[in-house]
Amino acid sequence: MDASTDPQAQSSISPANSSSVRFSDLNLDSRLLNAITDIGFTHCTPIQAETLPFTLACEDLIGQAQTGTGKTAAFLITAIQSLLETPIPAKDRFASEPRVLALAPTRELAMQIAKDAEQLCGYTGHNVVTVVGGMNYDKQRDQLQNEIVDILVATPGRLIDFLGSQDVFLDQLDILILDEADRMLDMGFIPDVKRIIRKCTPKEERQTLLFSATFNQDVLNLASMWTRNAEFVEIEPEQKTAERVKQTVYLVSEDDKLTVLVNYLQRPGVDKAIVFANRRDQCRDLEENLQNQGVKVAMMSGEIAQNKRLKTLDQFKRGTIQVLVATDVAGRGIHVDGVTHVFNYNLPDNAEDYVHRIGRTGRAGQHGISISLAGEDDSFSLPAIETYISQKLTSTVPEEDLMQPLSKPAIKRRRSGGGGGRRPAGNRGPRPRRS
Repeated sequence: MDASTDPQAQSSISPANSSSVRFSDLNLDSRLLNAITDIGFTHCTPIQAETLPFTLACEDLIGQAQTGTGKTAAFLITAIQSLLETPIPAKDRFASEPRVLALAPTRELAMQIAKDAEQLCGYTGHNVVTVVGGMNYDKQRDQLQNEIVDILVATPGRLIDFLGSQDVFLDQLDILILDEADRMLDMGFIPDVKRIIRKCTPKEERQTLLFSATFNQDVLNLASMWTRNAEFVEIEPEQKTAERVKQTVYLVSEDDKLTVLVNYLQRPGVDKAIVFANRRDQCRDLEENLQNQGVKVAMMSGEIAQNKRLKTLDQFKRGTIQVLVATDVAGRGIHVDGVTHVFNYNLPDNAEDYVHRIGRTGRAGQHGISISLAGEDDSFSLPAIETYISQKLTSTVPEEDLMQPLSKPAIKRRRSGGGGGRRPAGNRGPRPRRS
């Protein structure tokens, strides 16, 4: 969360919509309440109002609500309040043993959770450590080996590395949090998550919280294995897509998609735009083609180093980059206010992903515009999307100005991505267990 004179417009942990429940009604520790007040919030959002009475009472919980409704604050406030209510003297703590673990599917989301946690810990003194791929491995290892870790925010792959090298231990864990649980499991992290949970304290001895925008039956079955008599809270939106987002579908051939996109980006008012494609190779080609047409553009995908991704996001926030091209995986971690337009260069195969894409604009009470470019293949996805969001999308052909020839011919080329590997880490001697 960025500090701002208008915190309601900048915070990622609590959006504009609120309930009648005040944070001051929840008997929170004054240090935590002061941090919440400093951020600028007084009232809970619906998901917070419904879940906090259960989670603050140490109940396991499965929470379902749309992206941008305040789920992050719901589990962070629970975790920090628990740490404050059950302090452990420093002499009884050891490095490498977090008390709270928050797992997230993407690096951007993990970094955002950690940033929010640090602000909420502004008066408590708790240490928040983040371990994610694509960033300085040795620095993360040094933190784990040498610091008392209260809240550990991690992506599954990097956490598996540190568990394997015995640089982190999860057998003293009080709270386990899985954020964006459906996405994490859908992305193929099920084996990694199972390995991580086997290293955690038994479910009878920890509190487990799962939050996500959607839960299919497979995920619920796994959640039942990992939780203990969990409460289920669902906040059903009136509309699954943002009410403040104007949605238009242009029926266009594949060959004309780039032409329509480039011409639309030149229209007045397109200040910050995210263009979604279904595959990383499509994103690479789009980035190069947009650069070739003079657009200030950058790409976000899992193959890009984290320091470069963070620099790119900062440039996007400041407006030096007009357009981000992203896959759905990278898009889940983009929480930037002021995004004026979202473009679906391809319609997603999964209707839920359409909702998450659209949710990047029209945030914090602002209005946004969604433009989908539907070719012959994409059009088959439209009925499922319309059924899922319970509304008919406006389909039309591009206006004349959107079909103007490009100044340069399109670049057509295919590439393949690279990969990475693990690096060795240090070891750690035996340690006494706390009683």
